[in-house]
Amino acid sequence: MKIYTRKGDDGTTGLWYGGRRPKSDRRIEAYGAIDEANSSLGVARSLCTEDADGEELAADLLELQRDLFIAGAELAAAPEASDRLEDGVSRVTEAMVGALEPAIDRYMDRVELPPKFVIPGGTALSAQLDLARAILRRAERRVSALADAGELASPHVLAHLNRAADLVYAMARFADIDDPVLFEGRGGEAK
Repeated sequence: MKIYTRKGDDGTTGLWYGGRRPKSDRRIEAYGAIDEANSSLGVARSLCTEDADGEELAADLLELQRDLFIAGAELAAAPEASDRLEDGVSRVTEAMVGALEPAIDRYMDRVELPPKFVIPGGTALSAQLDLARAILRRAERRVSALADAGELASPHVLAHLNRAADLVYAMARFADIDDPVLFEGRGGEAK
């Protein structure tokens, strides 16, 4: 099977369930940003250590990556085909949004934020997570533009991206909790 079709050579791309859009279309930009965030999270997952904390982060990152594929599928579908999408498979659900909140709390309960802005780069893993968070925020802005234009079938994908960025921020702070520049030991006491 060849992966090239030559259909996009004219600057358009196909939507799931029909139609073509310019590659610069806001819908394509939105799910493209989600794809970038997902790839960035994959790099972060590859940096996780093999101890209990690293395995926990890796498992949570993989689950988040799976969710982002669902968000991307929802946005890649032609708007008129939204009734063909399946909850939790190709459409983000309210339950998926809600499931992120306990994970955010689980990480934040284990760290105390430093009393200053955090400059990314405490560890390779936290820096990669901060990059992924920034890309998620861009995806959120792109999806917000779709919502503003009335091109979003459901508000859940926007809420999910908002929580996902919060979760990745919490994970990044957890990942650099042992950074002597920010914290002293596991207790999370800021310097």
